[in-house]
Amino acid sequence: MSNYRNVLTLDEFRVSEVRNFPKATGELSNLLRDIGLAAKLINIEVNKAGLVDLLGDTGTVNIQGEQVKKLDEFANNQMIAVLKRGISCAGIVSEELEDVMIFHDEMSCKSKYIVAFDPLDGSSNIDNCISIGTIFGIYHRKSAPGQPCNPEDFILEGKNMVSAGYVIYGSSTMFVFATSRSVNGFTLDPSIGEFYLSHANIKCPQKGHIYSINHGNYHQYSKGVQKYLDHILQKNKEKESSYTQRHVASMVADLHRNLIIGGIFLNPATSAFPNGKLRLIYECNPWAFIFEVAGGKATNGKIRVLDIPFKDLHQRTPLFIGNSSMMKELATFLGQDDDVREAG
Repeated sequence: MSNYRNVLTLDEFRVSEVRNFPKATGELSNLLRDIGLAAKLINIEVNKAGLVDLLGDTGTVNIQGEQVKKLDEFANNQMIAVLKRGISCAGIVSEELEDVMIFHDEMSCKSKYIVAFDPLDGSSNIDNCISIGTIFGIYHRKSAPGQPCNPEDFILEGKNMVSAGYVIYGSSTMFVFATSRSVNGFTLDPSIGEFYLSHANIKCPQKGHIYSINHGNYHQYSKGVQKYLDHILQKNKEKESSYTQRHVASMVADLHRNLIIGGIFLNPATSAFPNGKLRLIYECNPWAFIFEVAGGKATNGKIRVLDIPFKDLHQRTPLFIGNSSMMKELATFLGQDDDVREAG
């Protein structure tokens, strides 16, 4: 334990940040603490899911048309309960809820923040012990604090994000969050239940060699995406580069790896999902915010993700995200052709 005393806990890091910015109210800091608490509670159940009947489906379908896993439901309930009991969140949007949830108690109404989250991303991998995670984005409400949120507050635009992050439940549990100043990662010591600062001021390497995409959908992708993939294979064949494909099919796992060591993640539109498959408000916006603060880029193939206009809470979008050099290379191919091809 003595070695830890040179390493900040999540709470100590929050306090140091508030001290560095005397005008800060501490509200955002408290909100991140609450999310960290929810992550600890979810982590406990993820680690013993097979022992307490938390694997498998609930038998219900969510707003996305997807089977709800038991751990999905548990994680969603934990996030809601922690944020509702806190004093720094005015309302939420969740992948598992069809509509918004507004908190009406006096302290919550005073908050200027709304939290949008995917409580357990990659839940189709739960039964297979593959890394899964929680994704969240924190948005400024538009109305003045002091009253409950109104519908306009939930027109959640990327430009109104103030923080974003994720928790990955894997060989270790990490809580990573970004503010406009930096991205920092905290690893959980399960023996004492504390998050310790393990990855300070994360920067996505400018160059990378990992590309993450489902090659099985190749014939459903646009010509531009196909040409990019052909380009990679040709360069590898000619030994001009050493691109390596790594695709877990768990968004948190793939993007966490690419953020740390450099790489690009592609989830293009297909004939099955012509508007893309990933959700903008609580998946793509948060990841775009994180990567941009860390020096990377994120687009939908045409425009910056954080500039995509809001349409509805559960709107979908294609996503291309990664380190700057690989994104620049990809852009030269996406500009050639953007149609989506029919399968077969």
